[in-house]
Amino acid sequence: MAILLFSYFAGVIVFTGIMVVGLRNPMYSALSLLVLFFHVAGIYLLLDAEFIFAVQVIAYAGAILVLYLFVVMLLDVKTEEGYHRQLVVGLVLGLAIIVEIIYILNRSTFGQGLTATAKEIEIPVGTTESIGYLLFTRYLFPFEVASLILLVAMIGAIFLAKKRGLEKKP
Repeated sequence: MAILLFSYFAGVIVFTGIMVVGLRNPMYSALSLLVLFFHVAGIYLLLDAEFIFAVQVIAYAGAILVLYLFVVMLLDVKTEEGYHRQLVVGLVLGLAIIVEIIYILNRSTFGQGLTATAKEIEIPVGTTESIGYLLFTRYLFPFEVASLILLVAMIGAIFLAKKRGLEKKP
């Protein structure tokens, strides 16, 4: 039963991921991204990772998607006419990312670091407390860099929208 659910979730994730890149209308693309986020959350639920499931639904399907929609509406993005070149570039970059992920997973020691650190601090692995402890001690710098990147992206979107609005007024 679990393999059937996983196959369903994985198939929908791949299909909606292609739709996110391939659809002409940015609003339909964002809706496809919403479906993708919920199916990724379903995979986390299959893995008995309820905390990550909740974070996926709240943070990604809620906050991040709202930010994407805000940027789409702020920039007043219209339907792209010549999107075939962009689709090919997106698919090539997506393939490159998949190859990189496979390479990293083959060379990584996934799971060893988290277990060793949780044993050192004597907190059960996978609890909210252990995740919070690791996030704000060992992984504080990447966490702050991610928040800085999101801030820069939002400021850039606002700057581009203001610049485009000034060009239209005269």
